[in-house]
Amino acid sequence: MNIASVRRPIVPPTPPRAPDDMSFLARLAVIKRNMIATWGQRAYEEDVIEGRFFFRNSFILNRPDAIRHVLLSNYENYSRTPAGIRMLRPVLGDGLLIAEGHSWTFQRRTLAPAFTPRATANLVPHMTAVLDETIAKLDGRTSEPVDLREIMQRMTLEIAGRTMFSFGMDRHGPTLRNFVMEYGARLGRPYLLDMVLPLSWPSPMDFARARFRKRWTEFVAMLIAERREMGKQDGAPPRDLFDLMDEARDPETGKGFSDEQLVDEVATMILAGHETTATALFWALYLLALDPDTQEEIASETRGEHLDSMADIDRQKFTRAAIEETMRLYPPAFLIARAAREKDNAAGVAIGKGDIIMIAPWLLHRHEKLWDQPNAFIPKRFMSTEAPDRFAYLPFGAGPRVCVGAPFAQAESVLALGRLIGAFRVELADTSPVIPLGVVTTQPDHSPRFRITPR
Repeated sequence: MNIASVRRPIVPPTPPRAPDDMSFLARLAVIKRNMIATWGQRAYEEDVIEGRFFFRNSFILNRPDAIRHVLLSNYENYSRTPAGIRMLRPVLGDGLLIAEGHSWTFQRRTLAPAFTPRATANLVPHMTAVLDETIAKLDGRTSEPVDLREIMQRMTLEIAGRTMFSFGMDRHGPTLRNFVMEYGARLGRPYLLDMVLPLSWPSPMDFARARFRKRWTEFVAMLIAERREMGKQDGAPPRDLFDLMDEARDPETGKGFSDEQLVDEVATMILAGHETTATALFWALYLLALDPDTQEEIASETRGEHLDSMADIDRQKFTRAAIEETMRLYPPAFLIARAAREKDNAAGVAIGKGDIIMIAPWLLHRHEKLWDQPNAFIPKRFMSTEAPDRFAYLPFGAGPRVCVGAPFAQAESVLALGRLIGAFRVELADTSPVIPLGVVTTQPDHSPRFRITPR
């Protein structure tokens, strides 16, 4: 994609690129701290990089046709890696993100009606109510530096609570945030034995993860019990995601979710529905603080708009492009790792049984063959008629396992960014560069303070 611009676009800071000849042991030491920092310049230039990973062949795929094969054409041949399952199952159980085979097909078919555009439109009033409250609170803090990352986390958690359960998260939010921080600080990081041992052999960290999971699922079950006490009026339409999920039935079998499955699905939706969106909004606000001209374009687009319906959201073309460009530079999932069940040929790449396939949105979205000025923040590239290849841009994955909640997340992000920038001018109060870390999601290395000024 060739992007013309009359001014020099901003290039946000990133970790130094690793030496291409970094040793295996050195790479292993860095993985736990920041996976992004393990990739060298070759990974941003070459189509395929073959290597060895714990006695297995491994491939980094940067070719859209090969990625299409793995994620779409022959996706059933590729499963999550043991390390990936170890890190996700304690918080997500066997929910949609982890499930395989018939279990995944059942869950996907059953959940799909809850995330149609019409269902998402019905949830917009929950989002706008929380945004009204957030803007009102921020309006009283314009004289002091604010931590917008924490505010985005609280805001998106409140939206998740109301859209999921129709109740606020004032009482439960701090506990849930503590669970998230506890897991991300230690248990959600990869350790050597996590990557070496088969799933049937528990690693030392798995015992701690099991203890965490017991406490976590008890907490989620308590939220479900509290929501069920609210009941539902006979004949009334679903008022939130919980109603939709509780009433959901497989269109082929008529089967619904068991109580245990519902806990896993709710956990998946709460975590995926607030943490990744909060992080994307943080990065968008950070980029706009670095780029006042782009910020003013969003403010201009939102001026005079109510922004309280899907029709309003759909009109925000430039704001949507800014979100899409943010998720290109900072994809929530920086790595998609798969293990080949059987040997295969992915658009000319010979893959053996058991080989590890790494599709890294962080690399793909900054690859020099796929993007013009790949490290620059240029939202208008997503308003160009020359759209990127579908398998060169993977903020929500691709193929049958694409994120089922993507339309919801996109609507929430565009609505939130438009409302916030329409209300405030955002500047950085902290000039130290913010470095992205690849740990569970693409996170900032610290939370800078911002100054906000009412428009």
